[in-house]
Amino acid sequence: MQVATEPAETVEKESIPTLRFSSEDVLPTPAERIARRHDAERACALGNNYHGKLDIYFRTADGTAKRVQTTVWAVHEEYLTLKAGVSIPLRAVLGFDFY
Repeated sequence: MQVATEPAETVEKESIPTLRFSSEDVLPTPAERIARRHDAERACALGNNYHGKLDIYFRTADGTAKRVQTTVWAVHEEYLTLKAGVSIPLRAVLGFDFY
């Protein structure tokens, strides 16, 4: 999945619980949402098997693009669980940057 080409503010994962997210999905098409789910599962495998970090690009309710460098521990139906028990709604995720 292509990550956002717009500039994204880098945030610490500990600040994510203070952010607000829209109830609407940031990705417009079902194909993009399927690709995001696939990438989320891949990110989870990377986190659990190798404790590998990646960048997650997401959008907050005010429309601002953000980026967090972290490890994904679990993928649920509607959200991701990150290291330290922080969660982010999957509908807010623009993409992942694996490195």
